[in-house]
Amino acid sequence: MDGRVQGVFFRETCRREAAAAGVAGWVANRSDGKVEAVFEGPVEAVDRLVEWCRRGPRSARVADVTVRDETPRGDRDFRVVDAGY
Repeated sequence: MDGRVQGVFFRETCRREAAAAGVAGWVANRSDGKVEAVFEGPVEAVDRLVEWCRRGPRSARVADVTVRDETPRGDRDFRVVDAGY
């Protein structure tokens, strides 16, 4: 996600939304000011979470969301991580 997405509780709110939707994966701040997330779960739940990302929490200003399909890794929970890049 690009825009005003860091420093607005995006990651923690995303974690809560993912847990409520039954979606596994992770979310991390990137050093370029963007937020990156990986979602794994039922298609409908993942789609809802992607739509949430287009808005984010109230204080976020999401400018762009890039979606890319990947092979599932088998994640079982959703966590906030430090990507380190």
